[in-house]
Amino acid sequence: MENVYGNPHSQNVSSKLTHDTVEQVRYRILAHFHTSPEDYTVIFTAGSTAALKLVAEAFPWVSPGPESSGSRFCYLTDSHTSVVGMRKVTATMNVTSIPIRPEDMWSAEKQDAAAAGNPDCQPPHLFCYPAQSNFSGTRYPLSWIEEVKSGQVHPMSVPGKWFVLLDAAAYVGTSPLDLSVHQADFVPISFYKIFGFPTGLGALLVNNRSAPLLRKTYFGGGTAAAYLAGDDFYIPRESVAERFEDGTISFLDIVALKHGFDALERLTGGMENVRQHTFTLARYTYAALSALRYPNGAPVVRIYRDSEFSSPEVQGPVISFNVLDDHGRIVGYSQVDKMASLYNIHVRTGCFCNTGACQRHLGISDEMVKKHLQAGHVCGDDVDLIDGQPTGSVRISFGYMSTLEDAQAFLRFIIAIRLCPPHGQPLPLATPREAGAPPTGSEAQDAVPATVATHSPSPQEDAPPGTGVWNNSPTTVDAVGLCPPLPEATGTQQTPSEKAAGVPDGDLGSRVITNLYVYPIKSCAAFEVTRWPLGNQGLLYDRSWMVVNHNGICLSQKQEPRLCLIQPFIDLQRRIMVVQARGMEPIEVPLEENSERAQICQSKVCADRVNTYDCGEKISSWLSKFFGRPCHLIKQSSDFQRSARRKHGKDQPACTTATLSLVNKAQYLLINRSSVLELQRQLNTSSDENGKEELFPMKDLISRFRANIITNGTRAFEEENWDEVSIGSLHFQVLGPCHRCQMICIDQQTGQRNQDVFQKLSERQERKVNFGVYLMHTALDSSSPCYLSVGSQVLPMLKENTEHDDLSASEKHQHVVS
Repeated sequence: MENVYGNPHSQNVSSKLTHDTVEQVRYRILAHFHTSPEDYTVIFTAGSTAALKLVAEAFPWVSPGPESSGSRFCYLTDSHTSVVGMRKVTATMNVTSIPIRPEDMWSAEKQDAAAAGNPDCQPPHLFCYPAQSNFSGTRYPLSWIEEVKSGQVHPMSVPGKWFVLLDAAAYVGTSPLDLSVHQADFVPISFYKIFGFPTGLGALLVNNRSAPLLRKTYFGGGTAAAYLAGDDFYIPRESVAERFEDGTISFLDIVALKHGFDALERLTGGMENVRQHTFTLARYTYAALSALRYPNGAPVVRIYRDSEFSSPEVQGPVISFNVLDDHGRIVGYSQVDKMASLYNIHVRTGCFCNTGACQRHLGISDEMVKKHLQAGHVCGDDVDLIDGQPTGSVRISFGYMSTLEDAQAFLRFIIAIRLCPPHGQPLPLATPREAGAPPTGSEAQDAVPATVATHSPSPQEDAPPGTGVWNNSPTTVDAVGLCPPLPEATGTQQTPSEKAAGVPDGDLGSRVITNLYVYPIKSCAAFEVTRWPLGNQGLLYDRSWMVVNHNGICLSQKQEPRLCLIQPFIDLQRRIMVVQARGMEPIEVPLEENSERAQICQSKVCADRVNTYDCGEKISSWLSKFFGRPCHLIKQSSDFQRSARRKHGKDQPACTTATLSLVNKAQYLLINRSSVLELQRQLNTSSDENGKEELFPMKDLISRFRANIITNGTRAFEEENWDEVSIGSLHFQVLGPCHRCQMICIDQQTGQRNQDVFQKLSERQERKVNFGVYLMHTALDSSSPCYLSVGSQVLPMLKENTEHDDLSASEKHQHVVS
């Protein structure tokens, strides 16, 4: 608004302003870490990962040879992927990489530093460790820096001089770091972890005593004092920062750092306050989580930790855990993540780019990691359980902006999904105890929830006005306040057999299509039909359109629940789609694009690139008015083929593919009315409608699952054992179950959310929240029109060797029902 900033690699006024401002920011960064330009240099990088890569490439590694055993690269197994990845650089120079367990460093005996001799003539070694584990929040001793550099502690016994890289990216977001005391050689940091903005900007803080050792091969713009284009002549700049900052630095983002530090200081009073505040919140939450027990005494969560959260010196404001059921079995992190989003809580799940800590805390062997990969699990996906064993965990973190209310909202969420039963009063959190003293030993066995008084004071209520949380460590947990009471269910319920009598035709021995639904616009309302043609991608025009925001990103009901209030209708004779919504004039959209006027654009659906075209300004304005923000309607191009792999059947080649519209996974989704009836029975048992009105009418439940084909099955959840389905002369392959997300919690008539449906399904299933099965048609005859019709008979074929499994599943299901 007030200045023009030019490229700092010039001498004009605006460029000089940029250069001077950037240098001022460097001083501010060093002051934040209690050091000065005399001792450290700030090298700006594209993030902490780029800073680590720089060290890996520039460190003066010595390859083994006749006169030397060579350098060693040692790293703590509890390290971020970006640290472990440095070993691929060292491997190109035949430098040995050695993982070091935290237990080995903790138990290492200190030696006399004088006995180490003069290491200056010996090969350099590098030891990397995190100041704070990004998996568990464990804080490792900063004293290791001087102990390793001085030779008092050896990561491994080899002659040479040790340098230390302290990965401070996770640590400095919530704690002060004094580099005048803890003088690591290299300190990578990430600014967005401190401020949240700017992203993609980090720095490497280099100890000036170590900086001359760094070697550089590539040179980019701004790093050369002089060079020749026609000869191998290059002289680097004297400044360490300028020598290593290739090209134009991100100077506008760097200028923003000054405002970040100013805001941090103004809002918090300094990093020591941030450290105390965030740790107090973490300790309070840890104590409350540790005390949570099922009625049988079993813990509700398993927390992965190396300390008792006794002080911020040993533990950061991070809690890594998995939720357990009352039998001690782990509830998959993906399921917890989906439930959390319904409560407007965003958690991190998986291994958090720290496989070493994940293996150590979860007991995952190297062989199991490889087995998980073979089973289809890769880092960052939602495959949370394999053979009942977790592949990762759930992590919550606190920052300077976090509040006690945030912590209590999270605790209410855990209690709501695990301890608030469908019948009777909710279970209290725990017997009030010191927040900093979680139950241990026999005390933990006695921590079964007990009846508490009508009201117990919340930790915040005793705090004087205007004081910060760090000045008032919470000591009790408001058990009643954390779990609002649910009404008891009264009234009679029909038995499963009585309910089954309501199935259309009343014939439990036959299966027919009872409803057909087309969803012309992805995530919008269903268009119910009785007979509908099939296309190459499924039901004709099913999910052929989708609504995108101004950036071209697909909108779903997860971000915009009001999508369900938009009702499209297809008129095949007039070749139009009519779109309407309450309070809006209906608008018509042609079914096919005008190839001459269509504006081709690209978008993504479930990571697949799709070619689409914009349906024009009229419908865009209509949608933008309805949602109150810029939106567009786009349609998949008719000449674009989006393919999906499918498993091969007996008479099909192994790699057959099918074409998809803008659906997520498959051409069709089928659900079984008997399964919906069973879910309805369980949900209505939990309601308090006194038998006057169903809380979840059948039609409402069916609409939540957004299926194309509804059948009247003979038994609940039998469709999960189907392998193929024939409907008239059409044949379909069952691709597997539909893994459900939080969209099933949205009432398709009102757009309002209700968590009960997802929660009830998660209680029924031990692993994924599944409902319905995906279908793909096989060998569709395009020479003549094909139709699906309500009333058509459905003939399923069971999976091979399913008979006993099916019986077992049925018995399991009946047990759950009872």
